[in-house]
Amino acid sequence: MRIRRALIAFSVVSALPAAAWPAQTAVAEEGLRPVRVVRSLTGVHEWYVQTYAGYPVLGSYYTRHLDLAGNVVRIDDGRLAVRSLFVTVPRVAAAAARYAAGAPRADAEVVVVAGAPARLAWAVYRGNGTRTLVDAASGNVISRTDLRRFATGQGRVFDPSPVVTLRDETLTDQGDRDYPALQPAYIIRPLTRLDGSGFLKGEFADVKGTTSRASSESLEFLYDRSDPRFEQTMAYYNVTTAQEYIQSLGFTDVNNEPQDMKVDQFGGDNSFFYPKQDFIKLGKGGVDDAEDAEVTWHEYGHAIQESQVPGFGEGHDAGSIGEGFSDYWAATMSEPVSGGFDVPCIADWDSTSYTSAVPHCLRRTDLELTMADQTGRIHHDGQIWSRALWDIHRTLGRTTADTIILEAQFFFEPDTSFADAAGDTVFAAELLYGSAVAVQVRSAFEDRAIL
Repeated sequence: MRIRRALIAFSVVSALPAAAWPAQTAVAEEGLRPVRVVRSLTGVHEWYVQTYAGYPVLGSYYTRHLDLAGNVVRIDDGRLAVRSLFVTVPRVAAAAARYAAGAPRADAEVVVVAGAPARLAWAVYRGNGTRTLVDAASGNVISRTDLRRFATGQGRVFDPSPVVTLRDETLTDQGDRDYPALQPAYIIRPLTRLDGSGFLKGEFADVKGTTSRASSESLEFLYDRSDPRFEQTMAYYNVTTAQEYIQSLGFTDVNNEPQDMKVDQFGGDNSFFYPKQDFIKLGKGGVDDAEDAEVTWHEYGHAIQESQVPGFGEGHDAGSIGEGFSDYWAATMSEPVSGGFDVPCIADWDSTSYTSAVPHCLRRTDLELTMADQTGRIHHDGQIWSRALWDIHRTLGRTTADTIILEAQFFFEPDTSFADAAGDTVFAAELLYGSAVAVQVRSAFEDRAIL
């Protein structure tokens, strides 16, 4: 039991050399190893870590607070109960522990994990800031913990776009001009999980521009659309919110990484995900693509599938499914912020530059298409798949549908067919929610003549 709770708990760190530890700080308590001495305006603060059988106890601490005269004014005791530690010498070598953690060159140390019973474990610290605990007796992974600390800034964005927010199909690009009609569409949003470097770089996104990179010591990125850094801010915000949503569904290994992105990359009004480099590039022709959140979410959809199925998209069917899912992903991400405004219409703002019909849409997820309507063009035929997913969405609700759809993609093959992918989705629905839900999912694919 801890006698007093401290304000912080820290990971095990190397002890100070004996010469660096002041002689007057000697502690009579046994089983403590000095960690650090910190001096403040009122005195000295000595930090120790508890040891057991010679190993540091993970998460433990013992702190003595001394005044300027060297008198102890307070003790914070955060030692932990260690019971029934049956294995006191590692049976698993450090190399094997690193291999189990997926980090063959990482730092590793033996620690005691408190509890009843307590365990001896290897703590493997990866370069990406995570710690993996590997049981020193069995070699099994006990837990993984992200030790990184992230900052939150704020940015001015469209969410998801001016056309949707203002419900105005007459808006046009006007050469990146920040004209009065667009002002009500700007929204200040928190930029979460920044790494504090001052760049738009964080846990889930790393965004660069073509000529200059947005930076702010205060982590405030408050630009308008006439400034190319506005698109960078939008790209960071939209990818981060997408990954946060994925993780809220329980998925911790679906493109869980800083997605590399470059915005305003080239003219021609085109964007793409390049799997070989794991890179999203967003174009600048007409409405700059990153100004429309649905374009970014579409490209992120491709990154999602590639992370789940390496090399996904071989052949016409898989390529069409990739486009269809990415359109669907744009729609499902847009739904909570659209106010119900024509959610199945993808890229309402970006498409004002290349469409004349109203509403302006790059593609739709609600067209009455079946397998008989295939043209051999993956973007068109992808709308058959996106319609099936959209029907599942409307039947089961956003959270359930997206959980099924993401889970199903783990079972896809790189060159999957429409029928096989649909079967995998029905299979995932049954695994997650049972046969009644699986029947509803199957019905959506039957309506498109996929099954």
